[in-house]
Amino acid sequence: MLVGDQLLAISGRPVRDVIEYRVLGDEAEVELELVRSGSGITVEVRKDAGVPLGLEVDSPVFDGVRTCDNHCEFCFIHQLPPGMRRSLYLKDDDYRLSFLYGNFTTLTRFTEADLERVLVEGLAPLYVSIHATDPHLRTELLRNRRGATSLRWLRSLLDAGVEVHGQIVVCPGLNDGDALAGTLCGILEDFPELASVAVVPLGVSDHNDEPRMRPHTVAEARAVVDTVTAARSVFTELLGRPVVAAADEYYLLAGRPFPSAEEYGSFEMHEDGIGMARAFELEFTGATEQVVGVQPGFFASVDGAPAAGYRAPRGEPGALVGGTLASGSVGPSGPQVAAGADVAVLTGTLGAQVLEPLLAGLGRSDVRILPVPNRWFGGNIGVTGLMVGADVAAVLRDQPEGDRYLLPDVCLSGGRFLDGVVPEELPRPVEVVPTDGRALRAALEVGR
Repeated sequence: MLVGDQLLAISGRPVRDVIEYRVLGDEAEVELELVRSGSGITVEVRKDAGVPLGLEVDSPVFDGVRTCDNHCEFCFIHQLPPGMRRSLYLKDDDYRLSFLYGNFTTLTRFTEADLERVLVEGLAPLYVSIHATDPHLRTELLRNRRGATSLRWLRSLLDAGVEVHGQIVVCPGLNDGDALAGTLCGILEDFPELASVAVVPLGVSDHNDEPRMRPHTVAEARAVVDTVTAARSVFTELLGRPVVAAADEYYLLAGRPFPSAEEYGSFEMHEDGIGMARAFELEFTGATEQVVGVQPGFFASVDGAPAAGYRAPRGEPGALVGGTLASGSVGPSGPQVAAGADVAVLTGTLGAQVLEPLLAGLGRSDVRILPVPNRWFGGNIGVTGLMVGADVAAVLRDQPEGDRYLLPDVCLSGGRFLDGVVPEELPRPVEVVPTDGRALRAALEVGR
C-alpha cells in the first residue's frame, strides 16, 4: 500500500474504524479493497494469522466521528480560545472513542446496533457521563431531551456485564448539594454495578459565555468532599466497595488532606484526576515499583494519539529539546548536563501544590518549582496537562540560562503543545520527562 490509499474493505467487509481493521486484519489471508488515485484496486496480503497488517492509518474511525448533539453549559470544548488547531474543537459522543481512548459518552446517540456491537465484539470498558440521575435535571444539564432517557442504555450495558466507569461533572448551583447526594443515591439504586464513579469539578475558562457556569467556592468544594466521603461509606457498607471518589482538585481547593493511598486501590480512576497526587507521591518516594503515570490528556483522541487507540506513546525520559545548551550535550542515554546545575520543574498551578511538599522533603537548595499560570485558557484552569507553549515561554524568558528545565510530557500531544508551539521554540532548552514520580526523581538525580 502507498501513502494516501483509502481503505474501503477487508476481505469483502467494509471497515468502519480501527477496531474492525484490527479484527479483520488478523486473518492469515486478507484481501484489501482500496482507492488509489481515484481508482479502485484490490491487493491480496498473505501473512501469519494474528500478525497485524502493519499499516498506518490516519484516524481511529473511518466513517466519521459521531459528534455530540448535546449543548451542555459546562462543555469545555465551547470554552476554548479561538485560533487553535481545528481538530481540537471536535466534540464527540462516540462510544468507539470511549473504548479506544477513555472518552466519556452521554449515550444520547447510542442505538440498539451500537449495543449489539459492544456485546458481540467485547468493547469494554466504556466511560459514561452521568452528571445526574434525575431525568429532568439531566435533560437540563445536557440541554437535550434525550438526556432524560439515554441512561437506559447504561442499564442495558450493565445488565450484559459490560464494565462501565461513570463521571459526574459538578456545576455549582445546579447538580451539587442535595442534587449531588440524590445522584449518588440514584447510582446506588439503579446502577450499582458501575466499576467506578468520578466526581470532578467544573472547569471554567476565560472564554466561557455561559452565565450560570462559575468555579466552586471553598465552601462548595468542602461540601462536595463531605458528600462523596459519606457516599463512599454507604457504598462500601452495601456493595463492599466505595465506587465513588472525588477529584484531587477538590481536596486542593477545600484545603483538605488527600485520602490515603490505600483508599484509591489500584488507582483505576487516575486518568480522571483521582488519586494522582497519592500515586505520584508513592512513585517519587520509592514506596512502589509500579508506575501509574498519566497519559496525554483531554484532546488525546483527536490530536496526536495513534489511530490504533489506547493512548499516545510516552516519550523517552530526559529528551532535551529547544534552545541552546550553555554547556553539556545530549547523548544516547539522555542529557549530559553540567555538574551542579540548578533544576527547575515546570508544572501547572495545581501541580505545584502537589510537588511543593515532595521537593521540600529532598532538602535541596538547587531544585525549585516553576508554576506556569494558565493565561491561555484563564479562569480556574490550573492542571498541568493544559499548559500551553505560550505560557511556558512567558515563564522561561525570565529564567537564567544554564539551568535545567524539566517539562512533564503530559502537556504535549504529538510532540507539541495545544497552542501549536513545539518545545524547540521555547526560549530555554527543556528536558521532557514522563509525568510520574519515579521519572521526576530520576531526572533530578542527573548531573549530581
